Amino acid sequence: MTDTRMLAERFPGDFLFGVATAAFQIEGASKADGRKPSIWDAFSNMPGRVFQRHNGDVACDHYNRLEQDLDLIASLGVGGYRFSIAWPRIVPDGVGAVNEKGLDFYERLVDGLKARGIKAFATLYHWDLPLMLAGDGGWTARSTADAFADYARIVTARLGDRLDSVATFNEPWCSVWLSHLYGIHAPGERNLDAALHALHITNLAHGLGVQAIRAERPNLPVGIVLNAHSIYPGSDAPADTAAAERANDFHNGVFFGPIFKGAYPEAFMAALGHRMPEIAAGDMAAISQPLDWWGLNYYTPMRVADDPTPGVDFPATVTAPPVYPEKTDIGWEIHAPAMADLVRRLNRDYALPPCYITENGACFNIGVVDGVVDDQPRLDYIADHLAVTAELIAEGYPMRGYFAWSLMDNFEWAEGYRMRFGMVHVDYETQVRTIKKSGHWYQSLCAQFPKGNHRGG
Repeated sequence: MTDTRMLAERFPGDFLFGVATAAFQIEGASKADGRKPSIWDAFSNMPGRVFQRHNGDVACDHYNRLEQDLDLIASLGVGGYRFSIAWPRIVPDGVGAVNEKGLDFYERLVDGLKARGIKAFATLYHWDLPLMLAGDGGWTARSTADAFADYARIVTARLGDRLDSVATFNEPWCSVWLSHLYGIHAPGERNLDAALHALHITNLAHGLGVQAIRAERPNLPVGIVLNAHSIYPGSDAPADTAAAERANDFHNGVFFGPIFKGAYPEAFMAALGHRMPEIAAGDMAAISQPLDWWGLNYYTPMRVADDPTPGVDFPATVTAPPVYPEKTDIGWEIHAPAMADLVRRLNRDYALPPCYITENGACFNIGVVDGVVDDQPRLDYIADHLAVTAELIAEGYPMRGYFAWSLMDNFEWAEGYRMRFGMVHVDYETQVRTIKKSGHWYQSLCAQFPKGNHRGG
């Protein structure tokens, strides 16, 4: 479904099409205007952590190219821009003094979006924890949840009157499991006990952050962005089916359960509850406040099989092989229907508010040839996932918008700059931006929104 006119007809007229980025991945200017290091600055500069020790010092130089990048966003015709705010620019030590120059930058960003008629969707935490907080234990320390709430209050007080929406966290699965259990992201821990502490403290920080935002701006829509996993058993064997359910508890339930039900999954607590930090009175009530929306980041299915190793920790799974041969350049299996399966299951298991697809896109490292980037595989990937989103809308699910990942090629975390997800190509030597074929296609789709076929619901 690559005909934009036919695809557009499948969406309500007020469906929001946008693009997404994150602060550390595009801003650069890592030492400018009072910003202090984050855990990702430290992690990037350690050997063996990030591909070829790439770092975020320059990235896409977005901090210094704000106006031209806002013009670029506007040229795509999108209705919304999802960006993150860098905590180390706002409260450089994590607690204490507020850096006005950092707030000034985001004020220019939000005002620039408003002037161009683009909705501002801010994310407060996209993994760049102020490094000073690591000295207190980072996300394993309860004090970090309080520090986050204070940071949320500061940002909301300054920008909340002009934001269209705010998310507390982006993909806590990554900043908990990938960062503290699997060691792939900063701070690079491989320790289940640390990860379990980070899990509860992050959930608590979300809840306290929601309270802080609502205390400042009661009518500002608040949500959280979760990279929920679409989990399939590697076979029909009962052991693999049971493994997939454990994986669902471990990868999805430990976030969705507390936020939307006020409880961690029973099987997870039975296995690991004794290793969790103290869950104090009032914690679960704070975590489970009603949200106005939630965001889903989806890229690829997760396939698991049972791990029969004696004494292995919950969820006791191993990776099962992909089913479909098509992969992106980062090696991720392509299977768009998994996104629909996931939304259906999550809505069955939890009472969820309206949903935005807050990230979806593909890594294809296709370069510029004669001034053109012919990234047809990315275009096909996005079109297929938008078609699946349209199916969900037709089934009655409250899907409100779609943010393509990403606006532009950027620092792809542990992969450095070698993996490209952008609809706009970035030449990192010259900082020249070139809209790719997929970007022009998306521009054509966005040009048809908002339009007059508003439907109820």
